[in-house]
Amino acid sequence: MTLDGRIVEYLENGKFICALVFEDNGNRLRLLNQNSRELNLPQNRVVHLNKERIPAKLSREDIISTLQETAKKREELAQSIFLNEIWELVSEKPEDNFGVNFLAGLFFGEDPSDDQTAAFLRSVIANRLYFKYKAGDIQVHSPETVEQIELMQEKEKEKEDFIADNTLALRQVWEEGQIPAKWKDVEVTLQILQDYYLFGKEAPKYDLAHKLIKKAQLTGPHDIFYLLVKAGVWDKNENIHLLKYDIPTIFPDDVLAEVEAIELPSAKSMSEAGRKDFRNLPVLTIDGPATRDFDDALHIEKQGDNYLVGIHISDVSLFIRPGTALFDEALKRGTSIYFPEKPLSMLPSTLSEGKLSLFKDQERPAVSLLVLLSPTAEILKYELVHSIISVKQQLTYDEANRLIKQDKELATLAALSKLLRQKRVNNGALLLPVPELNISIKPDDTIEINTSEVDTPSKILIAEFMILANTLGAQFLSDREAPGLFRCQMEPRQRIIDGFEKDITKVIQQRKRLSPMALLTTPKIHSGVGAPQYTTVTSPIRRLLDLIMQIQISNLIQGQGVYFSKKDMKHFGGIILTTLEKANRVRHLRQRYWIFKFLEAKTGGRVPATVINHGPKRVHLFLEEFLLDVDLPLNPAFKVNAGDTVLVKLSKVDSLSNILKIEW
Repeated sequence: MTLDGRIVEYLENGKFICALVFEDNGNRLRLLNQNSRELNLPQNRVVHLNKERIPAKLSREDIISTLQETAKKREELAQSIFLNEIWELVSEKPEDNFGVNFLAGLFFGEDPSDDQTAAFLRSVIANRLYFKYKAGDIQVHSPETVEQIELMQEKEKEKEDFIADNTLALRQVWEEGQIPAKWKDVEVTLQILQDYYLFGKEAPKYDLAHKLIKKAQLTGPHDIFYLLVKAGVWDKNENIHLLKYDIPTIFPDDVLAEVEAIELPSAKSMSEAGRKDFRNLPVLTIDGPATRDFDDALHIEKQGDNYLVGIHISDVSLFIRPGTALFDEALKRGTSIYFPEKPLSMLPSTLSEGKLSLFKDQERPAVSLLVLLSPTAEILKYELVHSIISVKQQLTYDEANRLIKQDKELATLAALSKLLRQKRVNNGALLLPVPELNISIKPDDTIEINTSEVDTPSKILIAEFMILANTLGAQFLSDREAPGLFRCQMEPRQRIIDGFEKDITKVIQQRKRLSPMALLTTPKIHSGVGAPQYTTVTSPIRRLLDLIMQIQISNLIQGQGVYFSKKDMKHFGGIILTTLEKANRVRHLRQRYWIFKFLEAKTGGRVPATVINHGPKRVHLFLEEFLLDVDLPLNPAFKVNAGDTVLVKLSKVDSLSNILKIEW
């Protein structure tokens, strides 16, 4: 049966369109629709077909007028239909299929007209509550299905109302920079926007947030960020990645209660408990000028031709053990993170910068490693003991550098540290110094960035004796076959330098060829350090690994056997790797944020870059001023070799988007 001359209806973007069939070619129809548009339509898209043809002699204008009048009439008829009445008549046979003509006849009477059946179909497709149109028939929903759809529609209506109610408030915040006085959904709305900005499609109310910001016309890449700043929810330099990775920033009440209850024991009680009294020894600390958490100290004394070096570590394990809220919180955090603007401590500052910190002239419990070294830095013997110490000097690295030349004890420590360093190099260690990046945020938000050397005499001194303590701590556990967590690194995939190298090009090239580090319960070599076994024990205030190792070592010192089993250590190892990965990622991204914030003002300018290497298509560069790895497409006009310094253009810098684009 040909459809020429008949009015048909089809759906376009959810709307019914009336059209007249000019030509029926079988599978496709040539149409003129109510909007004066001619088109070819697949026949299977037709949802309603008139029984009668319209007069053949109508002009184009008359056809369009007829189609528009038909569409208007059918829409008006559809508004008059009460589908619930028809549903009640046929719902005794739910999920049955009925023809459109039959159901339309139940409402309009027998033999409904084309307009009436078309209107009924419009009503069914627009409503969707009681019936479902499918392949030319209408399916009746069961009472249970109707109830479910009603609940869904109610929720959708609530969403629409929520969006309507809160769009105006969001616009007011955006335009006026303040929260409206009578905004009842303020907390819920702003939390939805925070989650959306942080987690995107993973946000719990992504769809609602997406519709809300679209309605409020906040569709710029960082409009939500700026709105939350205006609303006072976020700071203008909010640490977004800290929130995104869900790293705790506030200590719970039970943790703070434990901190408050901690009282440092008296020297007398510690001595009676068997601790060695080292309060009269010339113990000193050497740290950065901004350091507040002092967890390691040193002293040296002459013993015949040899030297006894004491490496003293704050005894955090005396107060923090498994089963305490403090230990549980340390498990969640894993490490302290030092951001340019402020640190985020593993332990509350009352402990990390107070009760546990090795301040000058303050008596503190410690775990002391006493190492007897020959004049050539051979390890003759060592001992781990619980002790009481009192720091006599609190030096910065710069102060120590100046004193080394005139202070005999510092000079001896420095000389021994150089010997220890050379021994590690002889054992295969790779010394690959990269300058330390210092970012300072001033009260007026001015950003200062500079680099400092990491191989000054005082920094080498501290580094070598901490490495010595970590190596001997690992040996202490290994010799007793006690479970531990050992930092391991196999030989480099390729050695391009031997021992020590200061050339930044070669340093980075070698770093790219290092084997990955691992954290194992069985000791293995650490090639980078040049040690047969290695762990970290010197920073229990700020590293979970060091705290766990200290607890294990302390139990062995006291003759009480191992505290943690190998199974425990494996469990802790997984936690440490997870928390460290998050912490390092957030620290790295935050550092980039401040660097990019600094560079935004220099967009369009040029900065020096060192060529590390190049391949057939890309050139690997290093911005040494900012410790940034970048790469560029190879440019035949610029012939470069490894080690060359070139000036590159900062074409785009966006701190919020973490974007840095450079050009030749």
